[in-house]
Amino acid sequence: MIAPLAGISSMATRALLAELAAACTAELGLEVRIESVGGVDAARRVEAGESFDLVVLAADAMERLTKAGHLRPGSLRAVADSAMVIAAPEAGASGRSHPDVSTADALREALLRASAVGYSTGPSGTALLKLIDAWGLTEALTGRLRQSPGGVPVGRMVAQGDVELGFQQLSELQHLPGVAVLGPMPKGLEIVTRFSAAVAANSAEPATAQRVADFLADARHDALRRRLGMSTPSA
Repeated sequence: MIAPLAGISSMATRALLAELAAACTAELGLEVRIESVGGVDAARRVEAGESFDLVVLAADAMERLTKAGHLRPGSLRAVADSAMVIAAPEAGASGRSHPDVSTADALREALLRASAVGYSTGPSGTALLKLIDAWGLTEALTGRLRQSPGGVPVGRMVAQGDVELGFQQLSELQHLPGVAVLGPMPKGLEIVTRFSAAVAANSAEPATAQRVADFLADARHDALRRRLGMSTPSA
């Protein structure tokens, strides 16, 4: 009998992977236990040689881990794409009306007016900082940019009123109490993170782990991805 497979992922895919792991047990008879932590911490633990069967992280981290030999060559499978959205405290919590963020100009103005802006430690946060820099706003926003600690969702900062605007994947912000999702990034400024699964190089059950990675990427889970604020990986 195969022991439960161990996996690690970032927080962004926690809800998706929990449902997929349960489906995997029901359909394939394979138990998968996936620990979801901050993406930076997850990558560090894999790099440190901690034993896992599966790793599910953003594309940039997976590329780095593959090049360093921590993932089995050829095992990578795209699981989901996740678009970044903009959130604010619910109107009643902040006492202020929500800003318009529907266009590039409106978003730029909203950033300049915000008392504090929250973003994640992951690739979406890096992309946001690049956009802010390209707009020439880095100096203007000095002291107002708040990076969430590893494993702490931006949504928590938004709900608590610690930031006036928060930027993170929809999958981590939707349905959170105290959080109002204002909408996606304006057209032409979309920030989409791809999450992929791969078999860890030190897996004791690589063939079985590959079956699970294939299952996680299967197109028949598209409805689940959409329900949880993610989408089918594009070609």
